[in-house]
Amino acid sequence: MSNISVVNKESIPVEEQAIEFVERKGIGHPDSLIDGICDRVSIELSKAYIEAAGRVLHHNVDKGLIVGGKSEATFGSGKILRPIEVIVAGRAVKEFNGIKIPVDEIAIKTTRQYLREHTRYLDVDNELIINTKIDDVSADLNQVYERSSDVPLANDTSFGIGFAPFSETERLTLETEHMLNSGEYKKKIPAVGEDVKVMAVREGNKISLTIAIAFVAQEVKDVKDYVEKEKAIAADVKEFAKTITKREVEVFVNTGDDVEKGEVYLTKTGLSCEAGDDGSVGRGNRVNGLITPFRNMSLEAAAGKNPISHVGKIYNILAKEIATDIAKLYPQVEDCRVYIVSQIGRSVADPKSLCVEVVMRKGENFDAVANKIKEVANNGLENLAYLTQEIINGEHEVF
Repeated sequence: MSNISVVNKESIPVEEQAIEFVERKGIGHPDSLIDGICDRVSIELSKAYIEAAGRVLHHNVDKGLIVGGKSEATFGSGKILRPIEVIVAGRAVKEFNGIKIPVDEIAIKTTRQYLREHTRYLDVDNELIINTKIDDVSADLNQVYERSSDVPLANDTSFGIGFAPFSETERLTLETEHMLNSGEYKKKIPAVGEDVKVMAVREGNKISLTIAIAFVAQEVKDVKDYVEKEKAIAADVKEFAKTITKREVEVFVNTGDDVEKGEVYLTKTGLSCEAGDDGSVGRGNRVNGLITPFRNMSLEAAAGKNPISHVGKIYNILAKEIATDIAKLYPQVEDCRVYIVSQIGRSVADPKSLCVEVVMRKGENFDAVANKIKEVANNGLENLAYLTQEIINGEHEVF
């Protein structure tokens, strides 16, 4: 395909740069919760559309919001004084050939189910309010969508970016949150809430991890118990870090605490949104699960966008997949970055431009792999139908 270019980039890979920052907002962070809710709503709407119409109809439910509640938490107990509110907003087809699609009901049911799956101490029936603000799709965007035949047409002019491989600091940031939010670790220290945020700073060969954890009040006896659990978590993370990096790693947990005054990070639910912290779609992790200011990133909110024609979702996932494939297939490539830009009304499988930048390892020949890399990118575009089906099946995380 003529609109695919492969460029030999002369730059220093992130891994070799002097400083690197990486952030991961965990599954219970309000920004991640609303991303997860809205994307699950899109998945469930897609399934409902396929059942009713034989195909996914136009929708975008990517304007969700979590409005924080109010709570009291003390050692051994906590209570919600004002419920958390979830607002799912966007556009979606509500009727097809006389068949009503229960869009709002699907959104509400999906929100409850998602939160039941991803939180342990939130009483979804009594501590949560759900509102939907999903209107019919706009006529102009729907006509672009309906013009699609076998190959969908892009419903926006936008771009997606992906890179691979992860640096050690990126891997450590992502996997540390995964470890702390794993079922195994919750059994070990139940006081660790789902709202976990990890900020990594690498300076040379030293990595500092600052971790914020919403402790579950009923699982903490007193200040002494809280401090002991903090120390245990820090020690576990340091030990875990050895499986990923040989660099020196220091770990800080809940640095905003004032232990002497008894002012510590306690919650009833293990979620910061119970007491005023809000969440909005697109403010958190990118589709690779991280926030990486030392990398090029798209600011698109992928969660909740339809998986058929919205390039703000599809191209970011596709760029990540292409970059990952290139890094795995060609180890002589030290760093790979993929950029894809669409043009509204143009086939999703035929972007306006797709650019692959590679940084070669010292002594490796760019010309020997350039055409092979172009072929990987082309194969990614040719297999877009499989990718969109995988998205509908929930096989791709977008945060």
